[in-house]
Amino acid sequence: MSRSADTALSRPRVTADDLGLAVRLAVSVLREAPPDAWEGKAGSLEWDRWETVEHLSDDLFAYAAQLGPRTPPLDGEVPFVWESRRPGGPANAIHANREAGPAGLLQVLEASGALLVAMVRTTPPRARAHHVFGISDPEGFAAMGIVETLVHTHDLVQGLDLAWNPPAGVCARVLARLFPNAPSATDPWTTLLWATGRAELPGHPRLTTWRWDGTPRA
Repeated sequence: MSRSADTALSRPRVTADDLGLAVRLAVSVLREAPPDAWEGKAGSLEWDRWETVEHLSDDLFAYAAQLGPRTPPLDGEVPFVWESRRPGGPANAIHANREAGPAGLLQVLEASGALLVAMVRTTPPRARAHHVFGISDPEGFAAMGIVETLVHTHDLVQGLDLAWNPPAGVCARVLARLFPNAPSATDPWTTLLWATGRAELPGHPRLTTWRWDGTPRA
């Protein structure tokens, strides 16, 4: 069974509250990471855990920034300078002060998330802004921020003795918004991991490439 446009009118909306909850839960679990964990690789990514949190923070900041101008850009990103601190590292506008340690790093994540939450709350639903996967609306940017938060926290806890199982309702709403053709009769969190190329889903081939659809919906 697949989600379809026929059910769009009954689709539960992704909200700023959903995004705020996802960021709070992520920060809470990451506070439990041991001090020596931050230089280790984040799951299958080429970045270490510190860089991955910076990347996630940068995603949330960048989505907020796209919604920020009075007339959001439709043909490109707000032109901040994104740069890597090392070859192969993430290209960010946001970098945390290493001297602040992991607690400071997680403050950067929390603050970036709060910026996007605020922009989603205050930007008119009719607003549209550019994303590399296509023009989207505030709800779409909230959903994108949630996906980034949930799946990168999954990456971050790999190899650590930390449990990460986000709320099924949030996962289901994000799937309906960004992955409308994903299976709907399976566990929402496992399905979201499958839709982002991170997990097996019985009865479905594992994805080697993927992208969401941020198109504004009814």
